[in-house]
Amino acid sequence: MIGSPVQIAYATDDVHAAARRWAERGVGPFFVLEHITVVDVRIDGEPADFDHSSAYAQWGSVMVELIRQHDPGPDPVVSTSGIHHVASFVDDFDVAGDALVADGFPRRLVARTSGGQTFAFHDARASLGHMIEIYERTDRLADFYDMVRDAATDWNGADPIRVL
Repeated sequence: MIGSPVQIAYATDDVHAAARRWAERGVGPFFVLEHITVVDVRIDGEPADFDHSSAYAQWGSVMVELIRQHDPGPDPVVSTSGIHHVASFVDDFDVAGDALVADGFPRRLVARTSGGQTFAFHDARASLGHMIEIYERTDRLADFYDMVRDAATDWNGADPIRVL
């Protein structure tokens, strides 16, 4: 139901500092989005807010995301360290999501970006140690992935953190 991983995300309490550490080790450049606007958020089936910031870079054949949830409340979706999620493109968001639920990976969060991209985190922490993120491949999302990957090609270490 889900494809190969296209992204590995690590939770952090500071996306800028984490991006600098990764860049010092040769991964980059990082593209930072702060307080990413998402709408129609549901956490554990209930309406909610999901205020988060992320930094994105290419790491070999996979994108790396460094993610921080702001003001997570008593039951955060994102912790402050460790692998948060592994993301995959899916052909049909609803079919793949239902299959993950049937396989014992409940939807923890479902939301939509301001650009209209629906995504979900399915809780696989008990068996895999992280969430699974799914979304359908769209031209807009593919362009973002291409931009991050292309920036990493022959990157010389200059301008390691780029705020979008």
